[in-house]
Amino acid sequence: MKLHTVEKIGGTSMSDYAAVRDNIILKNGGTVKGGTAKAGVYQRIFVVSAYGGITDLLLEHKKSGRPGVFALFAGTDEEQSWSEAVDGLRQRMEEINANLFADPDLLARANAFIGERLQDTERCLSDLERLCQHGHFELEGHLNTVSEMLASLGEAHSAWNTVQLLRQEGISAHFVDLTGWRDGEHLDLDDRIRRAFADIDLSQELPIVTGYAHTREGLMQTFARGYSEMTFSRIAVITEAREAIIHKEYHLSSADPRLVGEMQAVPIGRTNYDVADQLANLGMEAIHPRAAKGLRQQEIPLRVMNTFEPEHSGTLVTGDYISETPCVEIIAGRKNIYAVECFDQDMMGIMTSYDRTINDIIARFKGSVVTKDINANTITHFLASNLKTVKRIRSTISEQYPDCDIQVRKVAVVSAIGSDMKVPGMLSRAVAALAQSGISVLAVHQSMRQVDMQFVVNESDYERAVKSLHHALVEVYEHGEAICAA
Repeated sequence: MKLHTVEKIGGTSMSDYAAVRDNIILKNGGTVKGGTAKAGVYQRIFVVSAYGGITDLLLEHKKSGRPGVFALFAGTDEEQSWSEAVDGLRQRMEEINANLFADPDLLARANAFIGERLQDTERCLSDLERLCQHGHFELEGHLNTVSEMLASLGEAHSAWNTVQLLRQEGISAHFVDLTGWRDGEHLDLDDRIRRAFADIDLSQELPIVTGYAHTREGLMQTFARGYSEMTFSRIAVITEAREAIIHKEYHLSSADPRLVGEMQAVPIGRTNYDVADQLANLGMEAIHPRAAKGLRQQEIPLRVMNTFEPEHSGTLVTGDYISETPCVEIIAGRKNIYAVECFDQDMMGIMTSYDRTINDIIARFKGSVVTKDINANTITHFLASNLKTVKRIRSTISEQYPDCDIQVRKVAVVSAIGSDMKVPGMLSRAVAALAQSGISVLAVHQSMRQVDMQFVVNESDYERAVKSLHHALVEVYEHGEAICAA
């Protein structure tokens, strides 16, 4: 291990430059404008996300599915043209620049930097659209590349801006552009990182790195919106970081404070990568599971910190941590889940084949499976996908199995998660707590590893279910440390 850390700053945090500067960048060593930065500023690498909301405008809204430039270009919505969306994107990016740069010359440079990339993007999309009007070319075959190109704009924008702003503070910030813009070479991720950091002196330079990296295989095809976490992880592994740190706008807490109350929810403090995987499955990513794998293998600890509470040490995630006493560490969940229930009397005896076919259909439409259950003649998948995708999946399953009775309903999944939950009677306590709150449990899942228990409930019962489980399974000391359930 070397001396440095690799740190990722999330999009919501990036949207508050003053907090990023004061609470993250300058936390370990201040500087004065035009002066020389103290040593504490260096020996760190920062991987930045796009400003909050920008990736939604570039691709599509992560939660609502509202189309961005990519979705409009792909033809998923004909009410608005993709070129109009690019104009709206440019306006939003320039608004962000105007709020960051008081100096007119620097503002003009910032607008010129992102403006040139947007102009290149428009030209590429227009040329591709015309090309695909010819019968020998299909747009579908180019969409992955288009999504990669568009995604890169957000991180290039935020990274370039951050470098200019930090230089005004007297910090020797270095723009590390991994997007491969106008780069004819198609490298794999590790090679691109090695090349970018070959001549950087971490003792005297502060690299600000784009969360998106252009690779031969394409990051988004494998990691979707988790691509920046993969870039962050591989940089930490390749540069042999002492610690990997993610700065978010909230703590990794025992539950959502908005649901259970600020006084009841507490930062977890310590947990392991297994728990992080369970959270990722619910869409509450501390880190993408594939990104966590490299950190775990290289025994690099991961720390999740709250940008707006810089004095708090956050939550440390390691591979070998097991709670001293078996307990529930966090109550987490997810709404907007669609239960796709497939009942067929003929399923008995051919369950494996049936299951494989349905899984292939879900994968074809890029459906996200949170969990599933199976009995003799029924398979139910619980999907964290938008309704349009769910309808396509249902229709295709129906075509494949005409006699199958397919029911779709909206539900929520609430989980109790911990690094060690091997406590006799914990499941019954959880179910009893839900029953006492008048909540009907539609399905229950618990694996033999006993790191999580999942409860499927009506979506209208989601908030009450989180409160009930947190009250029953997680207690809190006055000084803010979680008590393990006995």
